[in-house]
Parts: sequence; structure tokens; C-alpha cells
Amino acid sequence: MKNLFSNFKGDLFGGITAGIVALPLALAFGVSSGMGPSAGLYGAIFISFFAALFGGTSTQISGPTAPMTAVSMVVIAGIIAMNDGSLDKALPAILVVFLLAGLIQIGLGLLGIGKYIRYIPYPVVSGFMTAIGVIILVTQILPAIGYYPKEDAEFVNIYKPMAEQIILENILKEEAGEGILVLNDFKETIARAEDITEADKLKEAQTLANSEASGVIGAIKVLPRAINNINWLELILALSTIIIIYGFKKITTAIPSALVALIVVSGVAYGFGLKYRPIEEIPSDFPMPNLGIFTDFQLASITPYIFTALTLALLGAIDSLLTSVVADNMTKTKHKPNKELVGQGIGNSIAAIFGGIPGAGATIRTVVNINAGGKTKLSGMVAGVLLLVVLLALGPVASQIPAAVLAGILVTVGIGVMDYKGLKAIPSLPKDLSIGPLKFSSEVVIMLVVLVLSSIWNLVYAVGVGLVIASLMFMKKMGDLTAERSDVKSLEKEEGWADEASFPQKLKEKVFIKHLKGPLFFGSTSEFQVLADQIPRSASTAIIRMDRMQYLDQSGLYTLEDVLIDLHNSDIEVLFVDVLDQPRYMMERVDLIPDLIPTEHIFATFDECLKYLLKKTNDQSIEVSA
Repeated sequence: MKNLFSNFKGDLFGGITAGIVALPLALAFGVSSGMGPSAGLYGAIFISFFAALFGGTSTQISGPTAPMTAVSMVVIAGIIAMNDGSLDKALPAILVVFLLAGLIQIGLGLLGIGKYIRYIPYPVVSGFMTAIGVIILVTQILPAIGYYPKEDAEFVNIYKPMAEQIILENILKEEAGEGILVLNDFKETIARAEDITEADKLKEAQTLANSEASGVIGAIKVLPRAINNINWLELILALSTIIIIYGFKKITTAIPSALVALIVVSGVAYGFGLKYRPIEEIPSDFPMPNLGIFTDFQLASITPYIFTALTLALLGAIDSLLTSVVADNMTKTKHKPNKELVGQGIGNSIAAIFGGIPGAGATIRTVVNINAGGKTKLSGMVAGVLLLVVLLALGPVASQIPAAVLAGILVTVGIGVMDYKGLKAIPSLPKDLSIGPLKFSSEVVIMLVVLVLSSIWNLVYAVGVGLVIASLMFMKKMGDLTAERSDVKSLEKEEGWADEASFPQKLKEKVFIKHLKGPLFFGSTSEFQVLADQIPRSASTAIIRMDRMQYLDQSGLYTLEDVLIDLHNSDIEVLFVDVLDQPRYMMERVDLIPDLIPTEHIFATFDECLKYLLKKTNDQSIEVSA
């Protein structure tokens, strides 16, 4: 506790400043997620407080972030669609997925996975971050111009026939589940169908229209209709917000420009009594836990999203630990990655129980905190408490914020979150991949694949595809490099090592020396397999020098075994020199030693091997002369 209050004044000011910066973003991310502004605020309150309290980065400010919100949108939209377009019905399942993501983060921290997060390839992260920017930017165009698909009567009418079909299918499914669906008696079906009202059809059609217009592809599809139905007031409010955010930064960065834009534009719109669209009402009561997570839990409803929960957990881990590195560089301290993951997991788990969206360490808010004097965990806790005070005291006031203002804020977030550093590097990256006459950079290919798939298909699967491609390309590069260094491509390239300078001339035609440099693994086995074909017909002995072969995997082991069997069948004696511990252990496990290579044919040094050969040659000479 003494350390917690060692910098009370600096932490208080840093936390308040970071909380002020977080307020408009929390509201905007909540709206963007589909759960409403209160969900964004709840997430910011609980994640900021508990991630700071239990985390491993003293100055970290956590809360909803653009990447986490973008993935959350996928979960929320999917589960709502499965629940007749009702957020209330879908909410328990949504929050269970978020809770699961938080628990996975805690598990990752306890298992010590934090130190391995840094091994995720940069092109995958770059493509993903740029895709997040594209998704936020494109999807916010519609609310920025005041177009909401489910309120476009003409557009909704298109989906009424499909809505009727879905309603009928649901009735049949219910009857099948109740055991009353009989082929020769549809009386119950007809009775239930007659109870369907126009309001039911309209609601289902609105859900379908909203779903059709969701995501990047959906937004682009309905953009022509949106342009024909522009709400000019909403557009002016959004553009005013964007102009103030960028313009105020040129005046001063001491005050968050997003907050200034939020207050100014909202104040003008409300003060002049403009007929704008406000955000959803924000309750001003203390957040209460959503017990439906436990009472209404159904495994089937979250099973399709388990992989998404894992992705959320990993994404939050990457987001947080990258911010931790930034904080370390600014404060000259060192964070504890695994403790940070546990703290983030606790924060996300508690936020989920109270109905908040998930989040992670936020770079901008953390930098603001440090610059304002924050040095200990107290600063992050203060930021959470400040947001709670805003909720309790200003909930009704915040409910009057125009929706277009938050859309404008999100447009600037989308522009800012893109990885411009990675995009600028595209022309200068080496073209190491050939497809026919065309040459590409493998890293650019990975980045663009993740970017395109994330934008138009699925964020979660796109990251998985990117990781697989990156891994395959890495393995190919390592295999090529290992093969090149191991000199296994052709006999002519073989060069003797220093201790082979005095090798007797009379033995050179009978003895073939092979040098292995680097690991023998699945990426280099194809080149090693040509070894038996390289040995000249005059040779009776092959010396395989393993001084620099540090690693042997299972693929390499069985390839080595096949080569040794080929050499044995050709009556060529094989001698090993300086076999290192790991390769020898692998060979002994499958009895390659001593079945194919007796222990007396394994030598610690090349000189010992040479003495064996000379003695063997002399013995053979004596036998021949006798």
C-alpha cells in the first residue's frame, strides 16, 4: 500500500486525465460493438480498475480498444442473429463468450505464455491492425450520414418474404422439438401461423435488413441507398466532430481533442434544440452483475464462438503487452508479462459479469497517463473510478450525446489505428517469393492476405490463415537456408575443414566426408536425401561430421535413418564425428544407435576418426599381403 500511494498527486492527475481521454472512446466503442454506450462505459470502468490492480505494468491504462471492439462486433452480431435479432435474449450468451476470453487470459498468464506473445509475426499484426481501421472506417460511414438500414422502410420490405419463411421455419422447429409436428395434421402449425402479426414480420425483416448491411461488404452494398437518404444534419454533426478532433490537436494536445469535440458539438446540437438522433439511454445507477450469464447458460449457444473467445484473449494479450513495452520505454521500467495477462483476464472477466465489452491495454491512454505524472497502479484505478463517477452523476446528460458525434470520433479512430509504417514499407521489402515470372515479397503477401480476409470475410479466421502462411513461409526460408549452409546440394560445393588439411591422399578416393551445418529438420530433409546419390562409386566409407548440427527433429531423424539404410545396402561404412547431445538422444530413442551406427563408429574428434581409418587400412594391407 505504501508503494501504491508513493506518487499520489501524480497518479491522481494522470488517472483523471486518462479517464477523460477514455470517456468518449468508451461510449463510441460501446455503440460500435452493438451493445450500446453503457456497455463501453462498464468495460472501461471495470477493466481499467482491476487490470491496474492485478496487472504487471504500473502505468498501464486499460479499457475497450479498437481491435477488441472489432472482434467483439463479430461475436455480438452473430449471437444476436441466432436470437431473433434481440440483444436482450442474446446478452447472456455474448457475455459468457467475453467471460471465457477473460478466463483464457488468466490461464495464459498462469501458464507463463506471456513471454511467447512477441513471436507473432509483424506482417500478421500489421495486416490485422490496418483491417481494424478499414472495418471501423467503412462501418461508421452509415451512422455518420444518418442512415440506419432497419429504419429504411423500402429496404426492409425487400426482406419481408424471407422473414415470413424464417418465422415459419422456426414454428416447424418448435413443433418438431415438442413432438407435435405430424405430416397429415398441420392444424397446430396453421393456428400458430395465424397468430403471427405484421409487427412480428416487420421485426424479423428489420433484423434481416440490419444483418445484410453489417460489416464492410454489407456497408458497401447499401452505400448507394444511404447516399440517396442522407440525413444532412447528422452528416454535419459527424463532420464537425472530425474537423474539431484534427483541428484542435494543432492548437494544443494538453486537452483531449475527442473530448472537446464531444462537448462542443453535443452542446451546440442540444442547446439549439436540433432534431438529431441521440445515443441509447445510459443508466445512472451503479452497474449490477448480469446473473443471466449463469442462470441462462447454454453450452450450445457459445460452442461456435470458443475459437473466437481464444482469439479475443490472444488479441487482448498482444494489445496489452505491446502497450506495456511502450510504457517500459517511457518510464525505464520492466513490466511482468504473465502478471499483466492475469490482470487483464481478471478485468475482462469482471467486466463481462457486469455487462461490459472486453478491452486491453490502451497505448494512447497509457501515454497520456505517464505524461500527466502517473507512475503506479493507482493511476489506472483512478481512471476507472472517475468513469464510474461520470456514469453515476452524468448518465442522463451523456444520454443526450448525438449518435453522429460518436460516429465521427470512431472515423478518426479508424484512420489512426491503421499501420501506416507497415504500409509505407511495402515497396522497399525484398521480393523473395516467385510465382512464374512474377516476384513478390512474402511479408507483403501475408500482410495483404490478413488485411483483405479480415476486412471482407472474418477477423478470427483471417488471423489463423495469416499465421499458417507465415509459419509455412518461415519454414521454407529456414529449410532453404539450412540446406545452403549444410552444403548438401552437390558434391562439388564440399569444402574441407581446417582439421582435414592433412587427410591422406590415398584415402580420398575411398572416403567421402559430409559436413552438416545447422539443424536437420522437416524443412531441410528433401536436400539431405540426395546424400546417398552424391557418394562416388569408389568410396567405401562415409564420414558424417555433426559438429555443427545442433538439432534433429522427427522428420530429420527418419530421413537420416533412410539414408543410412541406403548406404548400408550399398556396403558403405558410415562413421559419425562429434554427435551433439540432442541429435544423439533422438537417434538412441529409435535404436538408430547402435543398430545402424555402432557406438565404436562414433568419434569425439576428426583425429580419432582418422586414426581408426588408418589403422583399418593398415590392417587390411597386412591381411592382403599375408
